[in-house]
Amino acid sequence: MKDVAFGQYYPADSFVHRLDPRLKILFLIAYIVAIFVASNFYGLALCAAVLILAVALSRLPVGKVFRAVRGALILVIFTAVINLLFHSGKTVYWSCGILCISKEGILFSAYLVIRLVLLVICSSLLTYTTTPVALTDGIESLLTPLKWIRFPVHALALIMSIALRMIPTLMEETERIKNAQKARGANFESGNPLRRVKAFIPILVPLLLSAFRRADELGDAMEARCYGGKKRVKYKKLRFSWRDLLAAILAAALIAGVVLLRVYLGEIV
Repeated sequence: MKDVAFGQYYPADSFVHRLDPRLKILFLIAYIVAIFVASNFYGLALCAAVLILAVALSRLPVGKVFRAVRGALILVIFTAVINLLFHSGKTVYWSCGILCISKEGILFSAYLVIRLVLLVICSSLLTYTTTPVALTDGIESLLTPLKWIRFPVHALALIMSIALRMIPTLMEETERIKNAQKARGANFESGNPLRRVKAFIPILVPLLLSAFRRADELGDAMEARCYGGKKRVKYKKLRFSWRDLLAAILAAALIAGVVLLRVYLGEIV
C-alpha cells in the first residue's frame, strides 16, 4: 500500500508546481494521447524525454517517481508476460502449442511495458505536483460549459477531490489494521492464494466501517459549516501565466513530433 503514489501530494516550489491546474490536466490528456499515438520506439523515446524534463522541473525525488512504478509492478509484469507468450511473429525462438516467444513478441512486450510505465509516472506526476484543492478547482473550471445543461459540475469536482484526499488516509488505515491483525496472530503471507484472500477479510470489514464513519463525519462537518449554498465564490482565482504558455507549446510540439514519427517511420512491427 505504501507504493501507491496516486493521490499523494509532494510540496515543493518548482516550475511544475506553479503551473495552472487546468493546464496540467490538459497537458496530461495531451501526453496520454501522444503515448497512444506513438507507434514505434522513437515516439516513445520522445514521450520519455518530455516526461524526464517534467520530472526534473518538478524537483521530485527519484525515489518517489519510481515508487509509482513499483506500485503497478504486478500489472507491468503481467502485461509483459502475456504479450511475450501470446504474440505471434515470423522469427520464432521457442514455441509450445499456443505459446511462443518470437522477436516480434519481445519487441511488442517491451513497447507495451514502456508505454504502461510512462502512463503510470505521468498520472502520478499530476497528483504529486497539484494539491487536491487546486485539482478540484481545475476540473470544475474545465467542466464549466456543462453548467449550461444544468450538470452538477461543482458536485462532481468535490467528489473527485474527496476521493483523492481519501486515498492516502485509507492506505494508512489499511496499514494500521493490518499491523493490529498481525499482532493478534493473523498470517497474510503463507498458504495458498485462496487462503491468503480469506485472510484479508478481517482487514476489509473494519476498513469499510472506518471509511463509512469518516464519510459520515465529513458530511456532518460540511453541514455544520453550512456547505452547499448555490452561489459560491473562490478564494483563489485561477490565472494563466507565461509558464502555462510554455507548457502548452511543449504539449503541442510533443503531439506534432509523435504524429510525424508515426507517419514517416511506421509501426513497431
